[in-house]
Amino acid sequence: MSRSTRRSALAAATVALALTAAACSSSDDGSSSGPTASSSGAGSSAFQPQHKGGTLKLVAHAAAGSLDPQVNYTLQYWQLYQSMYDGLLAFKKAGGQQSFTVVPDLAAAMPKVTNGGKTYTFTLRKGITFSNGKALTTDDVVASFQRIFKVSSPTAGTFYNGIVGADACLKKPASCTLDGGVTGDAKANTVTVNLTAPDPEFPYKLAVPHASVVPKGSPAKDAGTKPLPTTGPYMAASYDPNRALKLVRNPHFKEWSRQAQPQGYPDVIDYAFGQTVESEVTAVENGQADWMYDPPPSDRLDEIGTKYASQAHVNPLTAFWYATLNVNMAPFDNKLARQAINWAVDRAAVVRLYGGTNLASPACTILPPGFPGHVDSCDYTKGGGKTWSAADVAKAKELVKQSGTAGQEVGIVTQDDDVNKSIGQYLQSLLTQLGYKAKLKPLSGNIQFTYIQNTKNKVQLALTSWYQDYPAASDFLNVLLSCASYHPGSDSSINISGFCDKGVDARMQTALKTAQTDQKSADQQWGTIDQDIMGQSPLVPLINPKIIDFTSTRVGNYQFSKQFYMLVGQLWVK
Repeated sequence: MSRSTRRSALAAATVALALTAAACSSSDDGSSSGPTASSSGAGSSAFQPQHKGGTLKLVAHAAAGSLDPQVNYTLQYWQLYQSMYDGLLAFKKAGGQQSFTVVPDLAAAMPKVTNGGKTYTFTLRKGITFSNGKALTTDDVVASFQRIFKVSSPTAGTFYNGIVGADACLKKPASCTLDGGVTGDAKANTVTVNLTAPDPEFPYKLAVPHASVVPKGSPAKDAGTKPLPTTGPYMAASYDPNRALKLVRNPHFKEWSRQAQPQGYPDVIDYAFGQTVESEVTAVENGQADWMYDPPPSDRLDEIGTKYASQAHVNPLTAFWYATLNVNMAPFDNKLARQAINWAVDRAAVVRLYGGTNLASPACTILPPGFPGHVDSCDYTKGGGKTWSAADVAKAKELVKQSGTAGQEVGIVTQDDDVNKSIGQYLQSLLTQLGYKAKLKPLSGNIQFTYIQNTKNKVQLALTSWYQDYPAASDFLNVLLSCASYHPGSDSSINISGFCDKGVDARMQTALKTAQTDQKSADQQWGTIDQDIMGQSPLVPLINPKIIDFTSTRVGNYQFSKQFYMLVGQLWVK
């Protein structure tokens, strides 16, 4: 997920907090070698009606932009979509490693895969109704796949470009038909998807929100603040990005699978925007809010780690925070200037700004530790080594001198919350030290992520983060740094650095093909690709984070999905 600055940083608390919350943390590393298919078996525990009801109150400094599930690419809303929208397949709604398991959702069972792995046939469940009262049909599914391209979904060119007819849809989105790629048989109640080549990651791609099924006739453009009908237990009653989002029960929802889409507990989910993070912490402590999305400010960490430690849940993430360097604009169209930033950054300082060593560690590769394809490697650490140990500012200054870029202006775009802004201020100071004229440009988290993707905004350096969509190396390297993910002039250009290397692209395609028969070899290829991309330095890995979910005493049944994080709809609220 994701997908996005998938989440604003959640600052680390104290040692006491980390130790207290250890019991809530997963101990496994979350790595996986391929989608896990499951069509039956024991689901999550039975629904407990005595805990049904109440209003769950969430708070955040800012909204996360469009509410359209096929467009939005932020963890903030992908978490909510788990109880709103459905695809043919879903990740199991469970805690821990089980959450990486792919299960049938709108499909009655896992697909029948034929034609050498290129044809997927799904039989739809019967009796599912959208929140607007219309019954789900095969036409809705076919139209939803077409809509992925019509709305220029951020992953149209990476996740779904292997569908037959996708090439034509990418060239002319408005007239997308996916001819021969996705067809429905109303009489048999089946949908068939044809691929141009086998794709072992395709079940993952069908289980993320960009593959959500929405009604046929939904607008062929970003729906923005106008909610689309849902199939899950909740629907949006109102949405004002400047004030609040309100979710209420979908009156037409009837639980069909506790694994894929369990009934929700709260009657209402109120998500308020516009508060300061200080007021968010106070609201949770006082029971006026039940969960805060943003990083607790540093001056509140000690009290959270002592007085409220039992309300803080700490979990490791397969994610990284990084600085993007625009390879198509000065000064970072010069590789030496890009390498200089990688040498100069004191990642230990960034760890401290994030909150400390208990909840973050220095990053030197794109693929995070414990993730498929990760190799301990660091091209940019003083004295050499496989992991980062220290910055080398002297070497960085020499590279800046060689590049001839000293004295140039550099804009740094961050989100405007305390943690993001403080890291941005550090980067500004560092670039000034290297001889650049650096200027910080903090933006609301509601717009920053789309802003930094659009080349029209001429962003030179941006602070952002990436949290896995699913456990495969391609989800970092292919999604973030392939030519297919670079769309000049679009808010959905997830390759923010603008890095496009035809040779690297070809190797990525080879690794994807290798994964069809030999996942281990493919992961080794991805590890080498990671190291080679870092040699070109289109971005600066900063930290690998953990996450804190700070909840009120009113909340029970906390579950942390490694795939989509806290399961919002499964919380009990008094």
